[in-house]
Amino acid sequence: MMTARTTACVVSVVTLLACETLVLRAGPGASAAAITGSIRGRVIVQQAAVQLPPRSVVTEVGMGGLHIPVDRRSVVYLDPAPRPAFDTREEPQARMDQRNETFVPHVLAIVAGTTVDFPNSDHTYHNVFSLSKTKSFDLGRYAVGRSKTVRFDRPGIVRVFCDIHSHMSAFILVFAHRYFAVTDEDGRYRIDSVPPGTYTVMTWNESTPLDAQRVAIPESGGEVEHNVMLGRR
Repeated sequence: MMTARTTACVVSVVTLLACETLVLRAGPGASAAAITGSIRGRVIVQQAAVQLPPRSVVTEVGMGGLHIPVDRRSVVYLDPAPRPAFDTREEPQARMDQRNETFVPHVLAIVAGTTVDFPNSDHTYHNVFSLSKTKSFDLGRYAVGRSKTVRFDRPGIVRVFCDIHSHMSAFILVFAHRYFAVTDEDGRYRIDSVPPGTYTVMTWNESTPLDAQRVAIPESGGEVEHNVMLGRR
């Protein structure tokens, strides 16, 4: 027959063992946040903006046609990426609008498994399609206010066009990891949560050769500046 004191001792031993089990599962230093760093900088494209020849369409008759400037945004990414980059989190939906007979944004970077919406914000029909090996699709013609979606499951580059308006084009870069960034209007970018180590940083732009440079994140983490100068093809 167990006394109250014996019972208390048993409970204490069980509690102690449970606590030790939790510590073993968590591992040493589990309470401390993992040390990571950031890669940031600026990408400068050494190429003047170019305008396509005027192209008259129904909505632009008498207005001199459309002038479509070349988008100078670039995509910076790690290749190969650190192992923690691969996971099975559900991806949010991305968006590539059709506005003023232009795809917005012109360059979109996403993780494999992401579904992209292609809304039509123009008062004319559009037909979004791609013949790319990474993802081939044809959404058919649809009017203003409607939207169609495509899920991108494989990494690679997808070139997007409109079957009705030949001057419309865009790029979707699909990655198997999350270590990438699209530059802003000034060419600046930032990739966060990069574990310490040495990586190959790739810089892609539609009008220049692919750039590859080695960048090291120190064991202490912190920010590393990496600027890139891209030239003409």
